[in-house]
Amino acid sequence: MSEAIVEGVKRALRAVRDPKTGQSVIENGMVETVSVRDGLVQFALAVPRERARELESLRHAAERAAAAVPGVISATVVMTAHREVQTPAGPATSTRPPPGQGQMLLPGVRKIVAVASGKGGVGKSTTAVNLAVALAAQGLRVGLLDADIYGPSLPLMLGTQEKPRAVDNRIQPIARWGLKAMSIGFLVEQETAMIWRGPMVMGALEQMMGQVDWGELDVMVVDMPPGTGDAQLTMSQRVPLAGAVIVSTPQDMALIDARRGVKMFEKVNVPVLGLIENMSFFCCPQCGHRSDIFGHGGARAEAARLGLDFLGELPLKLSIRETSDAGTPIVLAAPESEEAGLYRAIAARIWEKLEAGVAPAGPRIVME
Repeated sequence: MSEAIVEGVKRALRAVRDPKTGQSVIENGMVETVSVRDGLVQFALAVPRERARELESLRHAAERAAAAVPGVISATVVMTAHREVQTPAGPATSTRPPPGQGQMLLPGVRKIVAVASGKGGVGKSTTAVNLAVALAAQGLRVGLLDADIYGPSLPLMLGTQEKPRAVDNRIQPIARWGLKAMSIGFLVEQETAMIWRGPMVMGALEQMMGQVDWGELDVMVVDMPPGTGDAQLTMSQRVPLAGAVIVSTPQDMALIDARRGVKMFEKVNVPVLGLIENMSFFCCPQCGHRSDIFGHGGARAEAARLGLDFLGELPLKLSIRETSDAGTPIVLAAPESEEAGLYRAIAARIWEKLEAGVAPAGPRIVME
């Protein structure tokens, strides 16, 4: 079925012509890999950088043509100057995608906060999910976006493999635990490896922000991938981030990477709301004895050194891991527990800072 849709999309695109050359987007090699999943179609148009704005109408025409193909529920087309494109004027020109092009996404969301880390394995996703649920428990309208294309974890942590529906060509977010959630993990099979280059990652993120019917939200929590790459730049350029929260474990190795995350957000003029120390200490489930396996207090000291707020510390507890793996965040599974109370306190502090507004550190720097 997917192969038939791909062929149908390619046939439809032969009628979409570049007004300057008269060639179809298929003939001039603009169309990059067409992907289809459950009726959702996505592909990129590789264009010369200097013509990007001029060809926005061509992108819309390609999107409409693809959406009209039988079996297609929704089509998303992004423009990229990722590779060399042959132009009628002569030799190929090498271009890069223009940063921040187009209008800002998610206009119906009052506050957008990124939960980030410099490295993987520090419990960032567990923290993001529990903070989102804690914010929803305050009566807020909360969205949760999984921006980790290569390693999506929301389906497991929210306890559902439900596939999103499309209504009037708008993808409906998954409703779970009082949240509106979206992840690439809801659109692909659980064991699918996302072997995508940067432009396709950025396209997928833009689809999950621009093509999903989020509606009006008080706050959106974005579970960022680890590191400082394409996803972080896309988020900082395409949505008005109100702030970022950095999650780290106490040991020096994690704190070095957390420091890089802080500097990255400062460079793109996104306020850092503070640091969270996860796995701050280990509590034995049998006797309750406390052990500082990864050290203790490193994130608090780093926050003080950087002049940032320390938002709180969270223990390494079996109950947090078990409830996350079971698909029910501990804030819901054990609301009276000490750790659930810690998540709620941190969430309340984050919302207080978001409402108060945090001024960015300096002039916006756009990375090219």
